[in-house]
Amino acid sequence: MSVEPKYRRILLKLSGEALGPQGPGIDAETVRRIAGEVKRVHDLGVEVAMVIGGGNMWRGADAAATGIDRGTADYVGMLATVMNSLVMQDAMEKIGIATRVQTAIEMPPVAEPFIRRRAVRHLEKGRVVILAAGSGNPFFTTDTAAALRAVELNAHVLLKATKVDGIYDDDPMRNPQAHRFDELSYMQALNMGLKVMDSTAISLCKDNAMPILVFNLHQPGALEAIIRGEKCGTLVSTDVEETV
Repeated sequence: MSVEPKYRRILLKLSGEALGPQGPGIDAETVRRIAGEVKRVHDLGVEVAMVIGGGNMWRGADAAATGIDRGTADYVGMLATVMNSLVMQDAMEKIGIATRVQTAIEMPPVAEPFIRRRAVRHLEKGRVVILAAGSGNPFFTTDTAAALRAVELNAHVLLKATKVDGIYDDDPMRNPQAHRFDELSYMQALNMGLKVMDSTAISLCKDNAMPILVFNLHQPGALEAIIRGEKCGTLVSTDVEETV
């Protein structure tokens, strides 16, 4: 018996590093695997928008530390997100998913400009929409761009894909005793200084009651499990008592 999806429209945020887990650049097999995970939820009738970072190619903050102007460095990072988005679009369409890339910086030969109503129409028609070039502004991360687009497109949840299965009070890669949270409020996430998303992104979600669910995309089937309503990852929302 089919299960009604818990979320009908999602914004999936991927880091650039998710596309190149072995180091800088893009790993084609990883991209194909992620596309397959997205297809599983798309086939359930879920409307999917995506934001992909560019850290596998370029990190604006790191480049700025070497002396490059921060604004310039961030614009280069936006172009890196466009490259990642085009690669993901190619992988999606090769497995039969109609996909549109929209960019915050206009580049007509490459992709559509971001127009909110057009993006919504694509989603309604069953197309995956990949939102590239961040917010189009320097000094804002792609996490913040993902929060902004989730709110603009009336997504039901912002899904933040990471390398671990939720939010911990310490780095679980270094500290095996780190505690994983099942749920947190926005204020708890902000006050604890957890680095899962930057404070601007969390604050924007808080102000607009946009739930954030942090999960491990490298766990096969995790994305589909979330859509089916199974407990997976860490939920950040308003419906959590301030107990931490």
